[in-house]
Amino acid sequence: MSISRNREEFVAVTALIVSMIIWSVSGIAIKHALLVLPPLTMIVLRFIPSVLLMLVIGLACRKSTLFGLQKIDRKDWPLFLIAGFCQPFLYYLLETFTYDALHSPTIAETLLSTSPLISPIFAAVLLRERVTRNNIIGILVSTAGVFALTLIGSKDYSIGNYWGILLAFAAVSAAVIDSIMMRKVPAKYTSLTFIFYAQVVSLLFFIPLWLWKEGPQTIYDLRFSIYQAETQIALGCVAYLTVFASVIAFILFCFALRKVGVTQANAFNNIRPAFTALWMFLFFGEHLPAGKWIGMILIIVGLFVCQKKETR
Repeated sequence: MSISRNREEFVAVTALIVSMIIWSVSGIAIKHALLVLPPLTMIVLRFIPSVLLMLVIGLACRKSTLFGLQKIDRKDWPLFLIAGFCQPFLYYLLETFTYDALHSPTIAETLLSTSPLISPIFAAVLLRERVTRNNIIGILVSTAGVFALTLIGSKDYSIGNYWGILLAFAAVSAAVIDSIMMRKVPAKYTSLTFIFYAQVVSLLFFIPLWLWKEGPQTIYDLRFSIYQAETQIALGCVAYLTVFASVIAFILFCFALRKVGVTQANAFNNIRPAFTALWMFLFFGEHLPAGKWIGMILIIVGLFVCQKKETR
């Protein structure tokens, strides 16, 4: 029994690490895509194909416990509606306004990385999930590492509009509530079922907003630049976001969260900035001072402490 449980936890942790590695590249991909595509157009181009891809996979793998697509009972629809509204829809909007309101992208990134700090509160209140001393210590150490990683070497610490701070924490709260919904959804639903319907719900909010703000003309205009290198790179980035970030990573994260809980799963969000910094160092030649390496070490140590079981 203990061996089986340890194997399940190992698979869940592996799934979390893979999903964080995928999402750590997402920020770089989004940055390149936005050089060509307006924000809402990029989101629509990202999520419509991901929903269609999950529909094909779900129907082809009906009997799979991970990739099967199931019909939702009427009593469970509120969970899916809340999840889809909170993330991707509300989180993406609040994230955009956060970056717009705050002068420093570094400050914004740091504030948006605080979900591990507030997820134990939500999990304890809404799920009665037990939060251990090791969870708290590990999260604090890991979060200290995130602050060191993002703030050391930054030249701009100006805050800007203080509403940006509230928007950042609202965005983080939306992401954590989405995690709560993943946990509350009955175990009979597969991970793909949850992600599929949550993204369908979010598109019901995104598409009217896109039609109002940007419209189909933005996609129609792409035909004039489709052969330009910048446009092809942007569309390649959207393809990565569609297949890996919006389908594979979300399914893996949902699967793992339902195994280990909201607090432990969200603690892994702290390694995303570390991986992003590592990719920028390896592939874009970005300088990493010693303080940032110390931040990465703190993040890893904090995660180990967070996952450590307490002895009675």
